[in-house]
Amino acid sequence: MLEQMTDRLDFHAKALTLRSQRQQVIASNIANADTPGYAARDLDFAAALRNAAGGAAGTGPAATTDARHFSSVGAAAGAGGDPKLGYVVQTQPSQDGNSVDLDRERAAFVDNTIRYESTLRFINGHVKTMLSAITGQ
Repeated sequence: MLEQMTDRLDFHAKALTLRSQRQQVIASNIANADTPGYAARDLDFAAALRNAAGGAAGTGPAATTDARHFSSVGAAAGAGGDPKLGYVVQTQPSQDGNSVDLDRERAAFVDNTIRYESTLRFINGHVKTMLSAITGQ
């Protein structure tokens, strides 16, 4: 019983860590928006989370009913378990070779911030529920 409760918390803790890492990557992209030749980076959050949660589809809290529900994206983590960063496809060519699209990066930053906050609130709610169950209220 305790394993099931901690598995859910572990899953969300991993998601929170990945959201934090993605926020750092997006912030780096925004900071280098004027750097000539800078290539914008991002991580495939879904693939990194699948890898952190146990790898194969059908295991862990993110279990699926059909293996085809997750696309096969390849290895999501590099050495040491850090998520593998990929390059962002350039939508607007620039003279200096910089591939950062500030509008897209700002939108991704806000979206990731909201999802980070949602995960925190979910963890907080889950802990409050467990505490009320333990205390019998």
